[in-house]
Amino acid sequence: MDSLTQIVLGAAVGEAVLGRKIGNKAMLYGAIAGTIPDLDILASNFTDTVNALEIHRGFTHSIFFAVIFAPLFGWLVSRWERAASWKSWSWLFFWGLFTHPLLDGFTTWGTQLFWPLDIRLAFKSIFVIDPLYTLPFLTFLILTMRQKRTSLKRKRYNQLGLLISSLYLVLGLVLKGLAFQQFEKNLETQKINYFAIETKPTPFNTILWTANVDTPTEYLIGHYSFFDSQPIQFTAYSKNHEKLGTLKTTDKIKQLIKISKGWYTITEENGELYFNDLRFGLMRLDPKAENFVFSYKIEALENGTIKVTEKEKNPRDGKALLKDLWQRIGGN
Repeated sequence: MDSLTQIVLGAAVGEAVLGRKIGNKAMLYGAIAGTIPDLDILASNFTDTVNALEIHRGFTHSIFFAVIFAPLFGWLVSRWERAASWKSWSWLFFWGLFTHPLLDGFTTWGTQLFWPLDIRLAFKSIFVIDPLYTLPFLTFLILTMRQKRTSLKRKRYNQLGLLISSLYLVLGLVLKGLAFQQFEKNLETQKINYFAIETKPTPFNTILWTANVDTPTEYLIGHYSFFDSQPIQFTAYSKNHEKLGTLKTTDKIKQLIKISKGWYTITEENGELYFNDLRFGLMRLDPKAENFVFSYKIEALENGTIKVTEKEKNPRDGKALLKDLWQRIGGN
């Protein structure tokens, strides 16, 4: 999830663990704990694009990381914050470090919660930024901060924030199941044969859902809103996997294919190949759109190595997407 959401979650968890004893400091250190796992983005400064993608939400987003580093962070903080014991601080950091990847597990990218096992948990039931999850949570956190640390209201406000945000995650799973049924029904009605289907919410909401459908020769992408009254329309995108040629056997391309879980297309622009990760869709809802959220230019260098560079996004596409979403959420 986005940084603000993880800060709010971490602060609420910190409050639940130590708030009654040390007040708002519990929120502060909980917020810090909830931010630490995302420091893995710094890897992009020390390695190439593909390795950075593989590292993201890996080791630092695991139970192993929380178990090993919580006592260390707890000990460091207990050296100058003596209002709570090393054990109490360690417990706060454990829950801050653990709930961060647990929440990320509901997103499309997912998280390698069980690292070093090569299993990525991804329920794909909430977008990485969802105001309906974050804003009520933040509101209750602010109300909590304004109460005395021993106040019963303080405890209740924090519990309500945690409860409502958790129920929203459950609601997301229910809505995902209902949307999946609609996609399945429409594929059957339209007599479309397919191997697999993957559903996820569109940005900032859980009303409008999108599906990637794997067919023998192409991928289909469709959208469904709970306010729809017409059948789902699917847009086809050629796989073009053959365009990779011998590049498909190189380590970097194998890594990209693994990261995308096999959901990718290859496109060619001005003689250059691009690897498009289908899991995150396109920057427009327009059926004619071809600008994927995550697209990587592939270059075969003279020394035999493969260079992969993420394609820059156009800010205007983001504004256009917001307009598309607002119109499409209301139904077709």
